[in-house]
This record gives sequence, structure tokens and C-alpha cells, in this order.
Amino acid sequence: GQNHTACLCVPEDFPCTRRHKMTMMRTMLMLALLGFAAGFSFAPNYHTKPNAFATPSLRPARSPVLGLSMVKISTNDFRTGTTIEMEGNVYKVLEFLHVKPGKGAAFVRTKLKNLTGGGNLEKTFKAGEMVEQAQLDKMEVQFNYMDGDNFVFMDMVTFETEEVPADTIADSKFWMKEGTDVSILKYGDRILDVAVPQTMTLEVAETEPGVKGNTAQGGDKPAMLETGVTIRVPLFITSGEKIRVDTESKKYLSRAKE
Repeated sequence: GQNHTACLCVPEDFPCTRRHKMTMMRTMLMLALLGFAAGFSFAPNYHTKPNAFATPSLRPARSPVLGLSMVKISTNDFRTGTTIEMEGNVYKVLEFLHVKPGKGAAFVRTKLKNLTGGGNLEKTFKAGEMVEQAQLDKMEVQFNYMDGDNFVFMDMVTFETEEVPADTIADSKFWMKEGTDVSILKYGDRILDVAVPQTMTLEVAETEPGVKGNTAQGGDKPAMLETGVTIRVPLFITSGEKIRVDTESKKYLSRAKE
């Protein structure tokens, strides 16, 4: 019979036409490409760091101070309790007032608490000015008891306890009542602040006797609450009553509902 030229790796007696050659070459090329693609897709890349291709805008910048995560916030969005970073310290907004004068630009007058260095600071910002907002770790706990000068809190999920010195809690200590749920604000192992609920129901421990006929508009008087803090209450409030209080403004809100 006729002599046929061997084609690729097929038997010599296999008829090898141009059509056969092209079909087999395409098949071999496809298999080679598939093998290369599989190796590229599934082979581990030991030189690439985790999240190397993450969108940079989705990862907050790291602050040189305490390594806190930072995002920008407008001074127009300040609220009591907002935490910001300035000049190497973390501050909490205690008071703020938006001022729009008849002449000149609007501004925001604030009173800030230095959570990292201690002390308070009064500072005025331009309205709409962008500043760094410090986002601290928050841990939900419950106040259990006092151990000397330390407040002892318990994580009600893990039952682990956390001791916080009284000077760290500052004004929050005036609202501590056994069983109160609070938030510990911290970075790593360092506790910066303890946040109490904005509204609490507390018993009036001591106040002047109420006068019959007095109404909410008839003036006010000092009253010491069960936690030891003293606030102003209406004249008709008596010792032993439970009242609702705003812990941020230290103001009486109303009688507690039974």
C-alpha cells in the first residue's frame, strides 16, 4: 500500500491527512491552554499578601496614635459622645454648639474630654470642617460591684470580668448602679472610657419634702439620687420616688412609670 508520514504521536499506519493534523493540533493546543489556566488559577501565590487587591478606600487609614482606625467626620455631624483624634490624642465631645453669626462664617463651639491624656479642652471649629473620627472598640458589659477604688464589670456572654479604675471612668461613675449595662470603650488592653445609658431610672435618696399643690412649673430643688449624684428636680418630687434622668445633661426628665 501507500506509505504515510507519521503524524504527532499516532501510529504510522493511521491515515494522516491535513484535516487530521489540524484537528489534533487544535486539541493538543486546547489541552495545553487549559492546563496552564488551571495552574495559574489554583496554584497558591506565596508572594501575595492577604487582601493585596482590596480596594484601598474600603480599608480605613491607620492612625499613628494608638493604631486606631480613622475616618473623616464633619463638625456639622458632631454629637455628644463623638470621638475624634487631634494632635496625637483621642477626644470625646462633651458639649457642642452650632453658631451662625450675622456676619462671618458659621462655626461650632465644643467642649472636649481628652481620653488619652486627661483633662478637658474648649475648641472652636469651622462649620463643615472635616476632622479624624476615632473609632474605638466597644465592649458591652454590666456593672457588678466595687473592689476598692476599681469598678468591676462582667461580660454577660463570656462571664469574664474587667476592672476599671475610678479615675478612668470620670463622670460616668456618678451613674453606676449594680446591674447597669454599660459600654467600655477601649483600644487593645487600654480602657479609655465607660459609656452609660443616656437615660436611666434612679431612686431619689434624699431631697426636701414636697409641698402639696406644687407643679412642674413651680420651681425646683436639689435631690441626691441613689448613686450619689445630685441634680435639680421639681418641688413635688419626694424621697423614695423613682425618676427618669438624662445622664448627659444631668437633668430630670419625668417620674418613672410604675
